[in-house]
Amino acid sequence: MLTTEIIKKINDFVFLKPRTMDEIAKHIKKNWRTANRYVEKISEQQGTISIRVFRKGTRGALKVVYWANIEQIHSGAFQEELFEKIKTGKSKRDFSPFDIWQHVSSKKKSAFLEEQEYESKTAFNKDLPNLFMGTEKQLLIFSGNLSWANIVQKNVNIFKILENLGKKNISIKILSGVDVDNLEDIQKFLSLNNKLGKEFIEIRHAQQPLRAFIIDKKIARFKEIRYTEQKRKKENKKKLWIFYNIYDKDWISWLQKIFWNLFSKAIPAEKRIKEIENIQKLSD
Repeated sequence: MLTTEIIKKINDFVFLKPRTMDEIAKHIKKNWRTANRYVEKISEQQGTISIRVFRKGTRGALKVVYWANIEQIHSGAFQEELFEKIKTGKSKRDFSPFDIWQHVSSKKKSAFLEEQEYESKTAFNKDLPNLFMGTEKQLLIFSGNLSWANIVQKNVNIFKILENLGKKNISIKILSGVDVDNLEDIQKFLSLNNKLGKEFIEIRHAQQPLRAFIIDKKIARFKEIRYTEQKRKKENKKKLWIFYNIYDKDWISWLQKIFWNLFSKAIPAEKRIKEIENIQKLSD
């Protein structure tokens, strides 16, 4: 069983210098297969370490595990500039996902927009269950307050879908605000861990401008809301919903690193909840 102690032991060992899988197996006193499974799980669920295979496909293939420096995540100055904007942004108005989308090859992206009064009527929300159900290993979520989870399409329950992902041992990591006004939704998410008896959902508090889902390394989907001129003049109630899809593996990898960078510094939801409950007790 992969415990917190073993995770720390592997992370500390690899942090000093790159290690072969054999070295890690000996260090934690497990066989090679178990060590390999643990390393892959840490890489997927924490983003702290990465694996590189040398001489792949040969009898002398060598797996090396190295520290993934989530501070050094940019391949160019423009990516560094984008990250600085994301890092300093607090609300969805502080950053437009179009600024990322515009740099991706036209063959590896798509986008659509629609004018709707409510999010529940958008094609994005109708497609969300299928998007989630297609997850094979990991779902990363950038959110504001998790309100989208309460939107039901044709009796499809998002929480039931998330529960099914947990049954398949799929990891779900979420960045969201954790405050008094969305405490019930946060607890609803975390209650799925108790229901299944496993910690497959982890939520950390962060105020950040992205509204996105990253499904494995297959797709990153962003949501943006714009107001039409008529809306500004209060002539109608509709908003302009824009959805951006990115399929480029390099860009998805960069976005995952951004997620891990923010996640590593964010406060666990359980700690936030405890402090909020302490305030509520003082008010009783």
